Amino acid sequence: MSMYGRDPWGGPLEINAATDSATDDDRSRNLQDLDRAALSRPLDETQQSWLLGPSEKKKKKYVDLGCIIVSRKIFVWTIGTLLFAAFVAGFVTLIVKTVPHHHHKNPPPDNYTLALHKALMFFNAQRSGKLPKHNNVSWRGNSCMQDGKSSDVSSAIKDLVGGFYDAGDAIKFNFPQSFAMTMLSWSVIEYSAKYEAAGELEHVKELIKWGSDYFLKTFNSTADAISTLAAQVGTGDTSDRSTTPNDHYCWMRPEDIDYDRPVTECHSCSDLAAEMAAALASASIVFKDNKAYSKKLVHGATTLFKFSRDQRGRYSAGSSEASIFYNSTSYWDEFVWGGAWMYYATGNSSYLKLATTPGIAKHAGAFWGGPDYGVFSWNNKLAGAQVLLSRLRLFLSPGYPYEEILRTFHNQTSIVMCSYLPVFTSFNRTKGGLIQLNHGRPQPLQYVVNAAFLAALYSDYLDAADTPGWYCGPNFFSTDVLRNFAKTQINYILGNNPRKMSYVVGFGDKYPKHVHHRGASIPKNKVKYNCKGGWKWRDSSKPNPNTIVGAMVAGPDKHDGFHDVRSNYNYTEPTLAGNAGLVASLVALSGDKGMKIDKNTIFSAVPPMFPTPPPPPAPWKP
Repeated sequence: MSMYGRDPWGGPLEINAATDSATDDDRSRNLQDLDRAALSRPLDETQQSWLLGPSEKKKKKYVDLGCIIVSRKIFVWTIGTLLFAAFVAGFVTLIVKTVPHHHHKNPPPDNYTLALHKALMFFNAQRSGKLPKHNNVSWRGNSCMQDGKSSDVSSAIKDLVGGFYDAGDAIKFNFPQSFAMTMLSWSVIEYSAKYEAAGELEHVKELIKWGSDYFLKTFNSTADAISTLAAQVGTGDTSDRSTTPNDHYCWMRPEDIDYDRPVTECHSCSDLAAEMAAALASASIVFKDNKAYSKKLVHGATTLFKFSRDQRGRYSAGSSEASIFYNSTSYWDEFVWGGAWMYYATGNSSYLKLATTPGIAKHAGAFWGGPDYGVFSWNNKLAGAQVLLSRLRLFLSPGYPYEEILRTFHNQTSIVMCSYLPVFTSFNRTKGGLIQLNHGRPQPLQYVVNAAFLAALYSDYLDAADTPGWYCGPNFFSTDVLRNFAKTQINYILGNNPRKMSYVVGFGDKYPKHVHHRGASIPKNKVKYNCKGGWKWRDSSKPNPNTIVGAMVAGPDKHDGFHDVRSNYNYTEPTLAGNAGLVASLVALSGDKGMKIDKNTIFSAVPPMFPTPPPPPAPWKP
């Protein structure tokens, strides 16, 4: 009998009973044969699993970092990534440091900016009174500390310490001084960004405040109405060959003055009062962020302008001093000029109505030419007033009832600008190219710088109004032509002239060394020279021991000739009004042309031109 079973190694298993008696050796030999037969065939997965049992999973390896245990694989990847990042960073740094760079530095200041720094310093040298510690003019000190304190001065005037000396003497002429401050304020209002870029904004504002504080002393600035105004401190008339010490007879440092300095007051001086009102009104816009001070300036300007209208008369008509040195030919131009500034400072339309009154404009000469038409100066402000009011038309366009006269001012401004161009023959030019706005008379530069300022400013107005130019008759001229006129004239003053001489002291390599100026010509050697003791310095042929930096001298003659002689003031004397025009023109031309005028600051106090429309009616209900 036999039994059949399944061989676990893959073959049939047969068990015979007869084999029970087989010897152990036979069984062992048979099993060995079976093992070899089974191993000679490949095993499938099931068989392998039976034989080997369940497989063990690969054991993960870890790294003990002390405070944390992390996978070794993650640890290796992290370290590798960090090393690779460090390598890349180091490689990039090496490239950056070894490759040459082209550094884009700010361009050097242009000549106009360099000259601007110096031109402003002239005002520091002209300060009167107790000087601030940072005045930065080593040869100047406190001076004329008793001005206006004598018993013969009106009780409304407490003292007249401060302000600026006019020129090479120590007289304070308030008429041209007021014009100088108005010009500085106008330039700040239009070009504050350029002053800021040049680092001179705080400096010029400080100078304006110095002048404004002095003007507030020249009358009762707390009153609403006044009857007197200080026109001048000091005297200089030597026409009668008097030997009485005064500011022209003597040659003394201001710090050493010991003679009497009389005060000239006026009671009907419309031109002076309106010009001083313009100075305070324009300054109030400059200091609009200082509300208390600005309000004080506006009040003073309002009082002065009322005085100018109530008490009609020329300030120089009753003063031999003023008529000799700074004679005013009319006060009608100051009414237009002052009225415009009062309107901008207050927003009161009554001032605009006055400034645009045809009768006043006619008396000011707005409708007729003449040889001096378009010449802007301390005496005649019409050309400046017309530019100032053309601004109103260009940017606000107030319309009726002002449009007709504003259009006339605008057209007249265009004519004036045409007259400045060399293609027209309104004014002669020297062979070197200097325009002769005073028709060959002495001291031409003060008129040239004012014209350059108006031309540069008006071109900026047109650019800001997206107007490419203007017409002279049938001919169209771009704004660049106006700006080029201003540049050629200022370049002449800075040295591009036949003599290759800069007429601004301290600018360039060649400039006047014998400036007609008392303080600059007398050494600061602790010696006090009396009235006539300083004459030796006046008459010396040696250069001035002190450099009056930034002073623009009177200028060359009509043949481009210049005599650097201290005693000839027609060539070598600087003035406040002249330097104010120089500062204004320089800042207008300085810096990047992309820096535009400030269109809005001058209109800060001006209300909207047109009334707010009424609200729509309520919806209809049945």
